[in-house]
Amino acid sequence: MSAPFNGPEEETNRPVVIVGGGFAGLTMALKLSRERPRPPIVLVEPRREFAFLPLLYELLSGELQPWEVAPRYDSLLNSAGIALIQDRVSAVNWQNNELITDAGRRLTYGQLVLATGSQPNDFGVAGVQEHAFFFHSLQDVSVLRQHLKQLRSRTRGSENSSVVLAIVGAGATGVELACKVADLAEGRIAVHLIERGDQILPLARAFNREQAQACLKRLGVHCHLNAQVEEVSESLVRFIENGTSTTLEHQGLVWTAGSSPRHPPLCPEVGTGSARLEVDASLRSVNLPDCLVLGDLATHPNATGEGHLWPNTAQVAMQQGEAAANTVLAMRRGLEPQPFQFQDLGEMLSLGVGNATVTGMGVTLAGPLAFKLRRLTYLARLPKLSLGLRSAGAWLLSR
Repeated sequence: MSAPFNGPEEETNRPVVIVGGGFAGLTMALKLSRERPRPPIVLVEPRREFAFLPLLYELLSGELQPWEVAPRYDSLLNSAGIALIQDRVSAVNWQNNELITDAGRRLTYGQLVLATGSQPNDFGVAGVQEHAFFFHSLQDVSVLRQHLKQLRSRTRGSENSSVVLAIVGAGATGVELACKVADLAEGRIAVHLIERGDQILPLARAFNREQAQACLKRLGVHCHLNAQVEEVSESLVRFIENGTSTTLEHQGLVWTAGSSPRHPPLCPEVGTGSARLEVDASLRSVNLPDCLVLGDLATHPNATGEGHLWPNTAQVAMQQGEAAANTVLAMRRGLEPQPFQFQDLGEMLSLGVGNATVTGMGVTLAGPLAFKLRRLTYLARLPKLSLGLRSAGAWLLSR
């Protein structure tokens, strides 16, 4: 059973407050803004720009420009009737339907939506926070791009470089990043991919995994499987590989080994025993009244009672944003919402400059054509279609 929600007797001037402007939160806000009559909508987001995360690799390589990958929220929300508060929520008093921001604002909500996403998880490995790069935000891309520029300048004119860049984690982020960096390095930087499991891309489809393995081999990426990182320092990474202790000297290490959900402090705390918040089939919080939970933060129990997690992907978040808007509208009308049904539209991976692999949507494809299909698919799904078409047009004219 989900927590009870207020029906039509609730004052209709209480806004829908969405905390977090990622894929789920922004998609939901824009969908609600198209409703007539439109409910009052407030989006609380500390960043100035929206980051289209699947295209950060193209931003790193310069294949796309910042305005294409990271449009400003004020441009995305222009004339949409959405109140944007550039601030961070410091506490949610769910008993009073009120939240407090870092700047001291107090906002009363009719319905609250928590879509605050995730953050890198170092799993307690010593030295990661102090010495590793991350690849989770626009700032991370900027910092890493500058570091790669410095490394390439150090190796200019040298065919056999001893410069090493280590990437920890061979999920989608680690593999895509390894391929892109290796392509950009043109053999002047040795890329080492370290994975604690026995294969790369453990959750990927077989075709995409095979294409990625072939690409990593072609680009000369050194893959260390069954390798558990023990410690990271400024110039060394120590890991246990197949039972043997190994120390690798590096000139940069990128941590992509995992993430953990995050949400503002709840007052009073809800003793779930997990960073994720449980939702019912329509994405309403089981423990918090008048609250929906989306994206990486949400978990839903399946028929066996074991926690079920939706994939942490953009397509899940965007579909949840659409469904959550319908749930909120039903709540405000005193109706029972429809359950959320995720539709898997396929899987696309970037495998270096001008290369990708795609499965789904009736297509199984790899190479330059898959790269173009992936690019156009993502650009068309930018939060505002006009921006996506403008970006796609600019890209096509530049070919």
